[in-house]
Amino acid sequence: MDNNEVIRLEGAEIYQEENMVLQDVNLQVMQGEFVYIIGRVGTGKSSLIKTLNAEIPLTVGSGVVAGYHLHNLKRRDIPMLRRKLGVIFQDFRLLSDRTVGANLEFVLKATGWKKDKVITERAIEMLTMVGMERYFHKMPHQLSGGEQQRVVIARALLNDPLVLLADEPTGNLDPETSEQILSLLMKLNQEGKTIVMATHDYPLIGRHKARTLVCEKYCLVDASKASGQIDFDELLASSGLA
Repeated sequence: MDNNEVIRLEGAEIYQEENMVLQDVNLQVMQGEFVYIIGRVGTGKSSLIKTLNAEIPLTVGSGVVAGYHLHNLKRRDIPMLRRKLGVIFQDFRLLSDRTVGANLEFVLKATGWKKDKVITERAIEMLTMVGMERYFHKMPHQLSGGEQQRVVIARALLNDPLVLLADEPTGNLDPETSEQILSLLMKLNQEGKTIVMATHDYPLIGRHKARTLVCEKYCLVDASKASGQIDFDELLASSGLA
């Protein structure tokens, strides 16, 4: 594995429960890249993200993520892998019984941080990075969807991960808020973060172009080689968003 590689899959099969959704997946992501994974619902985008996060085991083929071998990953090593990753969920997954600050502090304590003052300072630092520091004492239900997603991004950044995995991060958001969230992710990428983002929001990513891979017909292929090639300029024009 190249020193600048953070993700490599070779001959991998990706499953959704017992159903294979992608086969012979060969994927290489270099440090500092921004990669979109696109495709229709059910084609394997989220399952691929979950495989990279070891939420779904890799049983066929080989894979290395952040230095951990997915194909023979021991259960006790999964938490260590996940400390190298930041995951941004479509459904936020914030703990509803505690404040925004307490949500972030919980993650830090669970991943080995010990000193309360340092923990609070780190939580505030990450919330500041996403423009949410003034919501430290708010409850999640008091926030809009876009505000919750910013908190989720702050949570994903807490342990300075090598890779951010974003699974439909704009799926539950309105177009204006989606634009803000993707702009934030692009900014993080420009600052050096590696980001892999599963999405089917074509108009949005047409305005923020990056390397794009397509899940189709059980394969993961470059957008330029997909059977229904993605012409983002034409897509924007047809949607009235050009």
